Amino acid sequence: MSDLPGVPAKNPAPESRAGLSTELGTELRTELRNWCEAWRTCLQNVISQVSGQPAVFEVSSHALPAASSDVWYTVVAGGAVHGEMTLRLPSASGARLARKFLGETEPAPDGAAVEPITAEQKEALEELLRQIAGLAATALGATAGGEVQLHLSASSAPSWSSGAVVCLETHGEAGTSTIVEIQISPALAAALQPRVQAPTQASAQPPPPSSTLSPPSSYRRLMDVGLDVKLRFGTRHMLLRDVLALSAGVVVELENTLHSPVDLLLDGRLIAQGEVVIVDGKYGLRITDVVDPAPAIGSLV
Repeated sequence: MSDLPGVPAKNPAPESRAGLSTELGTELRTELRNWCEAWRTCLQNVISQVSGQPAVFEVSSHALPAASSDVWYTVVAGGAVHGEMTLRLPSASGARLARKFLGETEPAPDGAAVEPITAEQKEALEELLRQIAGLAATALGATAGGEVQLHLSASSAPSWSSGAVVCLETHGEAGTSTIVEIQISPALAAALQPRVQAPTQASAQPPPPSSTLSPPSSYRRLMDVGLDVKLRFGTRHMLLRDVLALSAGVVVELENTLHSPVDLLLDGRLIAQGEVVIVDGKYGLRITDVVDPAPAIGSLV
């Protein structure tokens, strides 16, 4: 049985994976286990969403053998906790996840040497992991004791020695395995130490009058007015003849790059920017910047 709550019992691993345990070691503190469990759950949810099939990842505390073809990503945590962690994937695992994200069919195993992951697959894999990190940032709030921001980027092997290592593995119908290794830096492991909250002292100042906590009466009359909120992934200026030539299957290239922030529009006006995430199978937007537009000329400040 797994030490993580909610992880089902596992079948014995075949001999080809004899070095991969299905249990988390007791050396991991509760805070670290909860942190890794949140990543496991978010990984399962996003992979299940993009592939249309349920994905169950087993858990291990054994580090994988290193290979020069491994793909590395660094996740920098901010907000309630500060530190770094890495995601390491064998080349074949990275390519397999990229194909799921792109909706491509998994090739039949032929016993040949595994081809290295392509640049297109790396780009797709990074976008997939960004979505998982965005979902994990929300889920980790309870573990970290406050809002968590996670920033993921492609990297090389870290310079620090890991404070904890956890491997997540799932198996395909053809017997192929997909493995994601999580390494937590000592700084992040220390930041996840239990916090002892000091008793709060009663404020000597009386609470402000209730009138100062509510908006002016002129604003209250507008609070129930409905406005359209839209997400804008990008824009493209097109000639009318090009628009008239559009048909099913035509790809319209946007001016924004793949990792450009997504615009949040309120009744057509830009009010914020952020990153697209998946929450319970639905699209969402994690706000990274709130736009403060300059007041119009002649308006009251």
